[in-house]
Amino acid sequence: MPLKNFGSILNFAAELEADDQGFYRAAMSNPACAKYEALFEEFAKNHEKNKQLMLRTCRESVCEMILEPIVDFTREPFLSERQGGETMPVEKVMEKALELEGKAERFYTEAAGKIKALPEVAGALNRTGKRRIAQKKRLEELVE
Repeated sequence: MPLKNFGSILNFAAELEADDQGFYRAAMSNPACAKYEALFEEFAKNHEKNKQLMLRTCRESVCEMILEPIVDFTREPFLSERQGGETMPVEKVMEKALELEGKAERFYTEAAGKIKALPEVAGALNRTGKRRIAQKKRLEELVE
């Protein structure tokens, strides 16, 4: 499905954050992931903040939403299955978490580039992307 304007990009970003938050909440209930429960809870809270930032940015920039068309940008490369976090082996949970953070990082980087004409919106996307990069690095350190 194409992302045709920055409103659709920000709404997709909010969906992405909510879905990733759901994955981490499910993983928190997984007995195999007990030692990572606090980390997953922190990530879930971060995703709620990110979601709220995307929704607020969309609301505050409603005038520009109509003016700035986006071309050649779709959601498919950034979609992932998230089911099973509550029952996966811990190795699979960590693998899936790294996948989610990697896809989010790429989405925010590409999305910010697509709407660089709107610096305040691009800035919100870049900041969120940097937070996702930091989470990915934390996960990578745990997996090594």
